[in-house]
Amino acid sequence: MELNNSTLHYFIMNQFVELGYAPKIDDIIYHFDVSKFEIIKALQTLQEYHGVVLHPKSSEVWIMHPFSTAPTNFWIESKKGSWWGNCAWCSLGVAALLNCDLTITTTLGGEAKQVVIEIINGQIKNQNMFIHFPIPMVNAWDNVTYTCSTMLMFESEAEVNNWCEKHSMNKGDVQPINNVWEFSKVWYGNHLNPNWVKWSVEEAKEIFKRFELQHSVWNMPQKVGRF
Repeated sequence: MELNNSTLHYFIMNQFVELGYAPKIDDIIYHFDVSKFEIIKALQTLQEYHGVVLHPKSSEVWIMHPFSTAPTNFWIESKKGSWWGNCAWCSLGVAALLNCDLTITTTLGGEAKQVVIEIINGQIKNQNMFIHFPIPMVNAWDNVTYTCSTMLMFESEAEVNNWCEKHSMNKGDVQPINNVWEFSKVWYGNHLNPNWVKWSVEEAKEIFKRFELQHSVWNMPQKVGRF
């Protein structure tokens, strides 16, 4: 099989979906039947393309959005299996990819109060939830792991205001969970495609516009390249 961004992304993503974790470098070597040097180079190229996040010392897969190999504050369970999502947005992205009944267990604002989000027959049962996006998208990949860690669920915008003051965090955009759910279906809808390519900046801007994401957090520069 040809080794490129699309085929490598598909192999890793498919294993996340089927098994709940990412393949190790040795598994990827076996699948593509190429050298370790070529696999690590391909993984690093995919990381530069914003298609994966690697462990800095080993080049093993750490994150492939919307999945994480490491424990997070978002635990997704269905009859098919269980997974960690990186953030509130990613956890809905996992749900969109799995396309089955499931639950997302998290805590409000990353604090003590636990909530369980139910998605049944494609519908979110907890309609009274909100998701906070404090980091501008133009800076999302400066430290994408940190960016994801700040995208959390809340029960009201007033709760977001209090949380931001308490933790000295800039307030960003606050979106109803159902809008983020519909947005996630589109954003992550192509992630299991064997011919996957990363959204371009222009494509990302069009998707943001489609879902009326008008806060300055979603502003992107006029430039070519991938999001």
